[in-house]
Amino acid sequence: KNADRVMPIASISKLMSAMVVLDARLDMNERITITSDEIDRLKGTGSRLAVGTTLTRGELLHLSLMSSENRATHALGRTYPGGMSAFVAAMNAKAQSLGMHSSRFYEPTGLNFQNVSTANDLNRMVAAASKYPLIRKNTTSNYGSANGRQNYKNSNALVREGSWNIELQKTGYIREAGRSMVVKANVQNQPITIVLLNSPTSTTRVNDARKIES
Repeated sequence: KNADRVMPIASISKLMSAMVVLDARLDMNERITITSDEIDRLKGTGSRLAVGTTLTRGELLHLSLMSSENRATHALGRTYPGGMSAFVAAMNAKAQSLGMHSSRFYEPTGLNFQNVSTANDLNRMVAAASKYPLIRKNTTSNYGSANGRQNYKNSNALVREGSWNIELQKTGYIREAGRSMVVKANVQNQPITIVLLNSPTSTTRVNDARKIES
């Protein structure tokens, strides 16, 4: 339904960011410090990753994908070879290479409503992202910590409940995009990708996915 309507995709953008990081074969053990550059001045969202927190690139990728941690995602883009502009250019180049011709990225987190795509394009992105073992693992993980102190959970209730056989997922929310989700799961031994954009609440987003599944 409306599979080619161009919509803001919010944090589903982080799947593209993750592919760009992994394509560059950067050192996952390199330690990266959160700076004031990571503060969200667009939407004013908070974060449990305080300025000065230092984590490995691998840990930042995990929190970005599992808990949709915006500062973690921004730091991944900022520390990319050539900086943020090169990172965003790589996101758009990757989208074009995947045939996502209705998709545009302006920054890595999805906080900017100008990050847009369509359900058909996101289906292509999910298919590509699911070829990366680390993206599959991180998006379906349900526990993470930063420096052994703060505990993080998965942003998707379907993962937290554990009753679905989910291969990959990502949720998204900004006011302009509504509650969104992509999920690749095995349903009756068939791989199926569900793309839901602009659902009014987190509950309707999950219930719509359950209706499709059943």
